[in-house]
Amino acid sequence: MSEAKIDRKGILEMARGGFLERADYEMTKIIDNILDPNTRADKKRTLTITLDLIPDADRQTIRVNTVVKSKLEPTNPVATSLYISGGVGGDMVVSELVPQVPGQTSFSGDVQEAPPLLRLVK
Repeated sequence: MSEAKIDRKGILEMARGGFLERADYEMTKIIDNILDPNTRADKKRTLTITLDLIPDADRQTIRVNTVVKSKLEPTNPVATSLYISGGVGGDMVVSELVPQVPGQTSFSGDVQEAPPLLRLVK
């Protein structure tokens, strides 16, 4: 008489593969974040899998809830500099600094456009 082989699975394979699917989904987000040139490549990312096991009062059934989340590296900051000056009629004008004088031609032949002005709301 031969014994039948019992197919046993790990906890992450339960819920018809739903736990693993959630982990794979968050892992894809982590890989995308690592490949994003707007993030620091050498910072760690974290994948957290939380399993809550909640037994009933008779200790016969256990409800298993899972939350899978990722901690990603935020995008790098984008910076600029602003210049404040008195405008026409004494109104304050705030403009973004540009590399050269507006209208001036660079050695490469590019002409510097006028800088954008900041809208101030009072």
